[in-house]
Amino acid sequence: MMKQVDKLSSFTTIVADTGDIASIAKIQPQDTTTNPSLILKAANVADYQPLLNEAALSAESLEDAADRVLVNFGSEILKHVKGRVSTEVDASLSFDTEKTVAKARRIIALYQEKGIGRGRVLIKIAATWEGVQAAKVLEEEGIHCNLTLIFSAAQAEIAANAKATLISPFVGRIYDWYKKKAGESWVESENRGVNDPGVKSVTNIFHLLKGMGSETQIMGASFRNKDQIIALAGCDLLTISPALIQELSESEEAFEPQLDKAKVQPLCRKPMTESQWRLAMCEDEMASFKLDEGIRAFMKDTMKLKEILRSLEAARGKAWAN
Repeated sequence: MMKQVDKLSSFTTIVADTGDIASIAKIQPQDTTTNPSLILKAANVADYQPLLNEAALSAESLEDAADRVLVNFGSEILKHVKGRVSTEVDASLSFDTEKTVAKARRIIALYQEKGIGRGRVLIKIAATWEGVQAAKVLEEEGIHCNLTLIFSAAQAEIAANAKATLISPFVGRIYDWYKKKAGESWVESENRGVNDPGVKSVTNIFHLLKGMGSETQIMGASFRNKDQIIALAGCDLLTISPALIQELSESEEAFEPQLDKAKVQPLCRKPMTESQWRLAMCEDEMASFKLDEGIRAFMKDTMKLKEILRSLEAARGKAWAN
């Protein structure tokens, strides 16, 4: 019998969702995606301390050091994958188009200093209205983007209209929200697999974007269990934690792909205006809450990473201005 991870990889690209370089080297995925929380977790591992030290030593400011840490991790990760790494823009810029564009250009420049071309990097940006407008500018410059923290079809639609290379609609965080809201009335057996609210959301986004004829790739993200992954088999990409990849590699349970581009009905839709999009988000309590919560969490972990870098600089007897 074929292992589930091998069967899944025959029709869906598996992406490792981690900043742990040792795990990536072991898994050897096609692509890897990171976020501030994953990088912070990896930054606390002794083996990766040289990546922080080098950033602190080379940087001219705290902000520069933070950028260099992200690129240092991304560069090491790319030694173990054939494809791309996603590197996230500071979440505090999520509502500033111009600063997001500038930060993305800076990250790409730092990669290029290390001899890594822009084709191997996806700039990861929160899918706010301003973030999507930044992605539109960057894509026109040949800088490819991954629009993340997507919890609604409205977010996915404007990202596709901006011709984003890839979007990351979340599964597990949607599941968490609905389970918490339901409280004691939640019945786990009735909300698993294809009935999982997070799975339903990504399935809807898949049919919407494929029906629109969009070339934007869809990468399901944020998984809580193996059933959620199997229920989205056939999605363009799925970014999965090393623990769940291991679980898939140990199972031979049969399954069939659930998503098939060839079976999607064509759709004709006019691009959403900003006011239409903001109204759609206002009406979606879950998507609005989870987007804001995700941005706050990434901001918090970015600040923690900067505190680590500042302590490294202070240990050298000096301090940055910012």
